[in-house]
Amino acid sequence: MNYQEICPCETLKAYVKCYYLYESSLENSFVDTVFPSGYTEIIFNLGTGKWQTGAADQFLTTPSIELWGQIIRPLTVRSIGKNTMLGIRFLPHALSRFVEENIDSFNNSVIDFRDLSGNVVNSLYAKLLETNALNKRITLVENFLLARLSSSTKKHSKIAVVNSIMRELKHEDFFDNIENVASRYGITSRYLQKLFLQYTGLTPKLYTKINRFQNSLRLVTQNNNSLTSIAYDCGYFDQSHFIREFKSFTGLTPTGYTSTGSPITLASQNS
Repeated sequence: MNYQEICPCETLKAYVKCYYLYESSLENSFVDTVFPSGYTEIIFNLGTGKWQTGAADQFLTTPSIELWGQIIRPLTVRSIGKNTMLGIRFLPHALSRFVEENIDSFNNSVIDFRDLSGNVVNSLYAKLLETNALNKRITLVENFLLARLSSSTKKHSKIAVVNSIMRELKHEDFFDNIENVASRYGITSRYLQKLFLQYTGLTPKLYTKINRFQNSLRLVTQNNNSLTSIAYDCGYFDQSHFIREFKSFTGLTPTGYTSTGSPITLASQNS
């Protein structure tokens, strides 16, 4: 298996965390679990294998061009055969600049992006299949995003507010309440919640929980600290609170979790 990340151009850094390439060989089929990360993604399946997600005790093959909404509970995935996947990992507020729908309508879903973008994305997909050169593929994807970005300006001011509030919430010494945050932006807390859900797919509270979980996941993976230490370092009330929240996002307790080194597991971790 191979996994690598590529930085976006300067213009797109405000929206795209990274592009990534994931490749698996025929003999390396496996099952893994994706954890909530706070990011949304568009993934182009460019190989000959199958990529599947688990639902109701069965696996469903994903479309050739996937849109991943916010995953807010553990999701089982399976790679079969020779997969080549080129992904766009969006910052939490950013997918809303490229689609018209409310982001929360995609939560816990992997949908066919062609249903939203039609011929334009089909044309892009055909061009991506025509070349194996990663730099050319990235250029094609960036041109697609830049074109959509230039045609999407109506929501810009609201998304900018959400982005600014998001940065406040992510700061490690943030202790304010949502009412005070909303007041500083001249809006009600109810309207803030509505904007946040519409443009990120998450409530401010859930966004904060996922960031806290991702911080704890990195520390658990490093295996250098006690659970009590991790709990307090990440802002949990106590160890039991930490264990309960960790299990809600992974299906496992911290002591029962083992990092496999899989690219899928590594890719789901917020940095």
